Amino acid sequence: MLQKALRRRDQSAGYGLRAVLSAQGDLGSPVPIPSPPGDADSVKANCDSFLLESFTAEDAWELGHLLYARLLPFSAQKPTLISISLANSSQVLFQCAVGSGTAPDNEVWVQRKRNTVLRFGTSTWFQHCKYSGDEEAFKAKFGMSPEQAEKYAIHGGAVPIKVKGVEGIVAVVVVSGLKQHEDHGVIVDVINNNWE
Repeated sequence: MLQKALRRRDQSAGYGLRAVLSAQGDLGSPVPIPSPPGDADSVKANCDSFLLESFTAEDAWELGHLLYARLLPFSAQKPTLISISLANSSQVLFQCAVGSGTAPDNEVWVQRKRNTVLRFGTSTWFQHCKYSGDEEAFKAKFGMSPEQAEKYAIHGGAVPIKVKGVEGIVAVVVVSGLKQHEDHGVIVDVINNNWE
């Protein structure tokens, strides 16, 4: 099935930042994050990666702020880390903590999730579903030593961004701090609601 290239619904500069300001003014009850499918085939078909018409530093800025706005109502109970980086250089385009209480370990999880996306070209949630969360099976499949395996995570929360006409992954979006299906689900939710 041919994946449709998506473009941002609102192309105006600062759209994501306006969403953050709105969320800060209305910290009501958090809207539940939709759960992604739990089987690898459905994940692959519906929410493994996103093909966009373009992905610039400005797009990363807007996406990062839209994620921040979506996660802000959860921040008192579940602080998170958002990281968006380029795939070819790992240059960070957007990174921030949402709420107080993230730990240095969140950064380690971000790196491990990013490594998985870059090596396998799929979301970490897809890898989780493919191996039923069995890290030993994942490690054995690729003949990884314990030292090699600790560089990767098959826990949801990292999604590849592809661009129409460009071979391979252009960027990696990572969320760390929620339950792993929520880490993946929030990325999918925000992109589906703000790109068409």
